[in-house]
Amino acid sequence: MTIDFPVSIEIFGHSVLIHPIFESVGIFIAMRYYAFLRKRNKSSLSTIQSFGIIIGALVGALLGSKIIGTLENPQAFLDAENQFLFFWTSNTIVGGLTLGLIGVELTKKIIGHKESTGDLIVFPLILAMIIGRIGCFLTGVYEQTYGIETTSIFGMNLGDGLMRHPVALYEIVYLLLLWIVLKIIQEKYIYPSGYLFQIFMLAYFLFRFCLDFIKPIHPLFLGLSSIQLTCVCVIIYYIFKLLQTKPKYIK
Repeated sequence: MTIDFPVSIEIFGHSVLIHPIFESVGIFIAMRYYAFLRKRNKSSLSTIQSFGIIIGALVGALLGSKIIGTLENPQAFLDAENQFLFFWTSNTIVGGLTLGLIGVELTKKIIGHKESTGDLIVFPLILAMIIGRIGCFLTGVYEQTYGIETTSIFGMNLGDGLMRHPVALYEIVYLLLLWIVLKIIQEKYIYPSGYLFQIFMLAYFLFRFCLDFIKPIHPLFLGLSSIQLTCVCVIIYYIFKLLQTKPKYIK
C-alpha cells in the first residue's frame, strides 16, 4: 500500500491536513474518557479546584510545548522572517508534559491541595497521544515527527523518496505496550497516589530520550537536542521520586 504524504481530506471544497483533525479528536476522546474515570472514582477536589488545575496544566503545556519546540532548532528561529509565527507553530509533547506538570504543581500549591492528581489522567493521556501520533505519521516528513534514513526492514518512504525510521509508529507501539504494563501494575499492586503517573513519565521520557537518536536533530548542548536535555532532567527527577515509593504486590 502506498500512502501519499501528507494525507489530507476535502472539507467544503478545501484540502485540510488530517493531522490536526486526529489531534482534536484525540483530545476530545481523552477528555471524555477522563470525565468518565473522574465520575467513577471519587475525587477530593471540588469542581472549581479541578478547573483550576486543568487551566494550570493547559497554560504550562502550551508554553512548554512551544518553548522546547522552538529550541529544537534555534538557528531556524533566529533566521525566521516571522519569529512569533515560528514560535507559535513549534510544538513538542515533551515540552508540553514537562511544563504542564509544573503548571499543575504550581496550581496545587496556590489552592492548597497536596494529594497527587496524576494517576487519573494517565490512560486518557496515553490514548490522546496514540491518536495524535497517527496524525503525525500520516503527515510524513512534512512535520518534525520522522526518523533518519535507515536500511532496516522498518524503513518507510514518508514522502521524500528516502527510506526512514517511522518513529511515530514506533511510539504508537511503545505506548500500547506501556498501557498494558501500567494496567498490570494498576491491578496487581497497591501503591500511593501518583505512583502510576510517575511510572508513565519515567517510561515515556526514557523512550523519547532514546528515540531522538534516530531522528534528525539540532544538538543544543553535549550533542543532545532540547528534547533530550529536557528528558534527562525529567528522568532524574522521577528516578528520585520513585526511589521513595515502595508498592506492594497483591497475591
